[in-house]
Amino acid sequence: MSLPAHFRDIISGSRRGLVGPSARAVLAALEPAYGWVVRRKNRRFDRDHAAVVRVAAPVISVGNLTVGGTGKTPLVCWLAKWLKMQGQLVTLISRGYGSRGGPNDEALELAARLPGVPHLQNADRVAAARLALEQNPRQVLLLDDAFQHRRIARDLDIVLLDALEPFGYCHLLPRGLLREPVEGLARAHVVGLSRSDAVSESRREEIRRQVKSLSPAAIWIELNHQPMGLLDCENSQVDLSFIRGKRVAAFCGIGNPAGFQHTLTQCGVEVAGMREFPDHSSYGPVELCELETWVSKQRGIAAVLCTRKDLVKIPRQELGGLPLLAVDVELAFLTGQEGFEQRLREAVS
Repeated sequence: MSLPAHFRDIISGSRRGLVGPSARAVLAALEPAYGWVVRRKNRRFDRDHAAVVRVAAPVISVGNLTVGGTGKTPLVCWLAKWLKMQGQLVTLISRGYGSRGGPNDEALELAARLPGVPHLQNADRVAAARLALEQNPRQVLLLDDAFQHRRIARDLDIVLLDALEPFGYCHLLPRGLLREPVEGLARAHVVGLSRSDAVSESRREEIRRQVKSLSPAAIWIELNHQPMGLLDCENSQVDLSFIRGKRVAAFCGIGNPAGFQHTLTQCGVEVAGMREFPDHSSYGPVELCELETWVSKQRGIAAVLCTRKDLVKIPRQELGGLPLLAVDVELAFLTGQEGFEQRLREAVS
């Protein structure tokens, strides 16, 4: 079990015995200090409008309230494609977490999904925005993972909540997964519930009511991440029928492994074994050797599956003598698409 899995077990309360309650007590003692820092930063931006920089282009932000994956990448791809269909030029801007001097895994995945769309990675998003506009002043800037990066003004703030754990176990870091208090949702113009099909309709309505109480004016959308097929390391497509009904081994190094597990269920496979690695895992020789040994111990499996974010870092057709394939996921709207598109048109007009 990876460190993130241990951490989730602790903060969710599923880890019992002596370790779980003791660890939660320590993390709870640290939570107020983190909350003080976050609230202080937010008060600064709320009061000092001069601290917020507006650039001469429409800016759309996609972000999270929690750490861990909420499925931003499929939405960022959908937005970039939608904007291009409206005749808009687009540049993606992200912090570049885990880039180690080059494009990180998310940048590599986005490049494969959106060929020809520029992507600037810079912790200083204002500097990146200015550079993009020097290259072309007539375009839309699409910020990835920027809800807490308040230094750059935006025309549309989109926040994604994961239906499997929308409010980060109701605690700030490090006791929970919240990056900031849930009251921060009041800044959002659009709140989207990702992986909506993973929970019941009554649960979706319960979450919607909670969001409505925090952000009454925000547009509400519900999204599904639909498996569309499989891809190998050369971006060749394989039909889902290749694995449907068969046993597979699977692994991932993403912020929310439960989301990938839900995707595997949608694919109609039997998961013989699942390995979780830390988010942004580099998959060096040690990890790949470990994976190959693990795969060789699985019995009766037809393929090894991972996410596109994982596969861009593993240029191999096979793992342990079996096909290594990524599940290709695209966004589908369950509700709210018409109102969302209208709000997008207003933001970029």
